[in-house]
Amino acid sequence: MKTRERILVTSLELFNAYGEPNVTTIHIANEMDISPGNLYYHFRNKDEITLELFGRFEEAMLDLLGDPGDRDLDMEDLWLYLHMVFENIVLYRFLYRNLVDLLSRVDRLRSPFQRIMNRKRETALGLCEGLVRQEMMRATPDELDVLTHNIVMTATFWLNYQQIHETRQERLAHIGHGVFQVLSLLLPYLAEEQREYLLVLSKEYLD
Repeated sequence: MKTRERILVTSLELFNAYGEPNVTTIHIANEMDISPGNLYYHFRNKDEITLELFGRFEEAMLDLLGDPGDRDLDMEDLWLYLHMVFENIVLYRFLYRNLVDLLSRVDRLRSPFQRIMNRKRETALGLCEGLVRQEMMRATPDELDVLTHNIVMTATFWLNYQQIHETRQERLAHIGHGVFQVLSLLLPYLAEEQREYLLVLSKEYLD
């Protein structure tokens, strides 16, 4: 692995473990057993490392959110699809753990992160409209507007909630809890059969 790639891999590990604000370029260089000058040859500062990591996260996220498939999804499809989205969020979880602070310090992240938020909502709306078309869910356009905003908020701040309430081991072991928190927002709108099916799925994937 080339030095530049090692820097990115090591930085991601340290950012996720200790929080991006608590990690310096000196910490990264020491962890890699290289000189700070060697690190600065590849990245002028920590913000450049953060931006590079965000670019990788954004590419993967926009690819996932671009099109979940060319057909309407059922509840299990939705569960598995959201699980993939949450896996990517957990892989780059440092971005979400200190999101407001990070966006205020690294202004170049604000616009692309807003782009991801908007894509999340467009995707959530498309998936919910698919459930309505299949008569698996009943909701008016105004209800879908509120629902999809709540889905995006839950998906965005789920990690912060888990960080407060659970241990590190529990957080990383239960991506399914985040998936269920998002899908549970659908419960008031689902047809009875689909509501029961979602609850059965939750037991299968969370037990």
